[in-house]
Amino acid sequence: MAAKIRKGDRVVVTTGRDKGKKGEVLKVMSEGGRVLVSGVNMIKRHTKQSAREQGGIVTKEAPVHVSNVAHVDPKSGDATRVGFKFLSDGRKVRFAKKSGEVIDV
Repeated sequence: MAAKIRKGDRVVVTTGRDKGKKGEVLKVMSEGGRVLVSGVNMIKRHTKQSAREQGGIVTKEAPVHVSNVAHVDPKSGDATRVGFKFLSDGRKVRFAKKSGEVIDV
């Protein structure tokens, strides 16, 4: 099954505390139905010092449920749904339903 949201996609948050924020998908957790988006759902974690990194309060992204994000339309920059279609050369690609623009390059 082809995923509608993949790593590297530009998305916008549609609900919650960070509604309206845009960011790039850093990681997709398919088993939990969650995505990690840069600059969205920031949390603070108190970490102990280790040999590799210093201890202290670290701010990082927490996962967001995939239903709370939507693709950013390449043409207008608004939230859009995603569809699939086959090109003339036989490739299956994702496209923005609002503008019809192909997302996969």
